[in-house]
Amino acid sequence: MWPSNTDLLDQARLLVRSTGTAVAIFALFWIASRILEAFLKRFIPHERAGADLAILLARTAKVALQIFGLVTALGTAGINVAALVAGLGLTGFAVGFAFRDILSNVLAGVLLLLFRPFTRGNHISVTGFEGAVTGIDLRYTTLEAEGKTILIPNANLFTNPIVVNR
Repeated sequence: MWPSNTDLLDQARLLVRSTGTAVAIFALFWIASRILEAFLKRFIPHERAGADLAILLARTAKVALQIFGLVTALGTAGINVAALVAGLGLTGFAVGFAFRDILSNVLAGVLLLLFRPFTRGNHISVTGFEGAVTGIDLRYTTLEAEGKTILIPNANLFTNPIVVNR
């Protein structure tokens, strides 16, 4: 037995309504994430190394809120998000294992920004490299020395002795 035209029309209206609601929810989360990012960048204290940490926290909060908004919007649209969340967990584990070196650099970068054994402008020596710190990001710490730019993976900085000449 074929569904009647009114049943199909009612289902189409319901689909359009739930899709529109899902898009509106995601848009609200997107806007909220941008506002949160701007708020965190503005109101977290910005010392030399604190600025890097503020940017990291702001970006992490923005992405987390956007992902939460996407999952909420998909759930509102009628998609089973339990399977999606479980799949994301397994995928995250596999990707984390595959990229463990990159993740160790990122984690070391976060710890360097938190503990601040050195800051921008300090002159450091580590694993045979020496120079003035010009930048600390999640993957590398940038040194400038004798017209050269040296990128040292953060995991090396976190696991090897560092000489800081202030």
